[in-house]
Amino acid sequence: MRFAYLIEPPFNYRRPDGSVAGCDVELARTVFAELGVGRFEPIEAEFAELMPGVAQGRWRMTTGLFPTEERRRQVSFSRPIWALPDGLLVRKGNPKRLEGYASVARSDCKLAVIRDQFQHRSAVEFGILPDRIMIFETYAEAAKAVGSGVVDAYASVARAHAGFLAQHAEMDAEVVNVPANEKQPAFGAFAFAMDDDDFRASVDQVLDAYLCTPAHRAMMAEYGFDDAEIDLLMA
Repeated sequence: MRFAYLIEPPFNYRRPDGSVAGCDVELARTVFAELGVGRFEPIEAEFAELMPGVAQGRWRMTTGLFPTEERRRQVSFSRPIWALPDGLLVRKGNPKRLEGYASVARSDCKLAVIRDQFQHRSAVEFGILPDRIMIFETYAEAAKAVGSGVVDAYASVARAHAGFLAQHAEMDAEVVNVPANEKQPAFGAFAFAMDDDDFRASVDQVLDAYLCTPAHRAMMAEYGFDDAEIDLLMA
């Protein structure tokens, strides 16, 4: 049972011994074990490969994605597995005094995004000019661009930035949360091939029974999530 993931802590990352950890991959392991569907095999991929790969049958399920209308035309989604705000990764001290997408649009800042991620669309919707949006393929490349000064900020999920900095204390950077009055936290979900409805329904059944339980809360706490964030799944 192949599960496609990105290197994006705390959702998915590799430990020094090469094993894969993170809240998304641990949740997928739990679901697959409960279903008894075979050996769990995590497959590292780039973001642009995730949906084509699951549609083509190269893997059965992907790490959590934001289910936009456009994406729903390509793949199907599970029930939500987390709800999180966006954030900007900026250099330490936030020298440009950025507060969210709107402040980037009002400035002359250059913003990093990952190709086709939800935050790329948000940047465009907030009026950030195309020539000030720099597109990267991986989290590591975009974060490096912040550290080197190639860009002024990198838009992604705030929790991903926090997870990255926890593992890279040497990086002279910090996280600016996008305020809720600018953009509400968004829900993420596992993705499946459009014709894999029976499997998706089985996954949802396990998720319905597991999410927000003490076991789930304890697992998520290991990756920095608090009860208030998890409670959003109960709404």
